[in-house]
Amino acid sequence: MVVIEVNTTSPHARLTGTLGGIPLAFFPHASATNPVRDPLGPRQAAVIGLDVDLTAGLQDWHIEIRDGHGPPHRLAGQLTVAARSFNVQRLTLPSGMVDLDPDTERRASAEAERLRATYRTLTPERLWRGRFVKPVSGDEPGTGFGARRIINGQPRAPHTGVDYAAPTGAPVVASNAGRIVLVAEFFFPGRLAVIDHGLGLHTLYFHLDSVSVAEGQVVERGQAIGTVGATGRATGPHLHFGVQVGAARVDPAALLALDLD
Repeated sequence: MVVIEVNTTSPHARLTGTLGGIPLAFFPHASATNPVRDPLGPRQAAVIGLDVDLTAGLQDWHIEIRDGHGPPHRLAGQLTVAARSFNVQRLTLPSGMVDLDPDTERRASAEAERLRATYRTLTPERLWRGRFVKPVSGDEPGTGFGARRIINGQPRAPHTGVDYAAPTGAPVVASNAGRIVLVAEFFFPGRLAVIDHGLGLHTLYFHLDSVSVAEGQVVERGQAIGTVGATGRATGPHLHFGVQVGAARVDPAALLALDLD
């Protein structure tokens, strides 16, 4: 995850741009250290995701600032994406959860496309404020992001969220304010909820035992949305917590470390 901050001369300045060809969605915010008045001037920020499978190297960025006076001011540069290594995780599961029959394969494919369509939805305003919080209680960090999974001896797609071990029935809360855009029960993620936080940012809550919210409902940070379970393809009760910024599958640790008001 990348945060781009730009100081402007006018609170009404309009910013557009791209990083690696992906559009940037800017929003005004106050500095964390100067929340009332920033001596550097009005500030805008954009949050963009770097996918877990993004190749290390250089990514071009471009920003255009229009303040209504004269021609636009253009900035450009390159961002260096460093390589990151991930663990290999070996799992043994019932064959019916790994070697799918044709009907189940079609179901899982349709459900995956429905999730991708949800992540492509771009709400034009920011719905969240302040720090994102862990969706479950306890001090233990989530584990497993990016792990290269070997299931029943077969290489599978990388793990694109973090897992929090917790007993069945433990409360799960919204990581920040937003709107519930999907409540469903799918083959792999089991019972799930997805929150749209605006500007292409979504958080995902998989393998739930129960869900206490409905699609379209607005939730606040820390509000209970369900309970931990072991539904879908799971080896035991836990919460899979994922983060999407558009199509990019982002490490949730980066979101929890985000410090923007």
